[in-house]
Amino acid sequence: MSSFSGRSCSRVSCRATATMTLTYIYAESKAVLGPIAAFSEPHAYDLCARHASKLTVPNGWSVDREALVTESPGPNEDDLMAIADAIREVARASDSAEAEIVTKDSSNLGRRGHLRAVPS
Repeated sequence: MSSFSGRSCSRVSCRATATMTLTYIYAESKAVLGPIAAFSEPHAYDLCARHASKLTVPNGWSVDREALVTESPGPNEDDLMAIADAIREVARASDSAEAEIVTKDSSNLGRRGHLRAVPS
């Protein structure tokens, strides 16, 4: 289930969970019915499956029905492994650079966190 499943249908007295969002494009006389929006908008209507299937629009208007996405799009396993490898590489480079700074800087100026005292 998505994190948006807590919103209910905008139709009066309907307590069903909303699955689609209806928006209007007045300049084009068009209604767009698509997957539920990430955020509740004041000029959009969340509809349950029953009310979305029974949607009618005024004469001269058209309805664009976008298919529901059953799987949430996200990174696949290869994408996650590439991200993990990149993070490991940056961490290794950072560790070696920090070790080089510590060995070069043998003075007693010291280092605290990400700040370092620089000799004048």
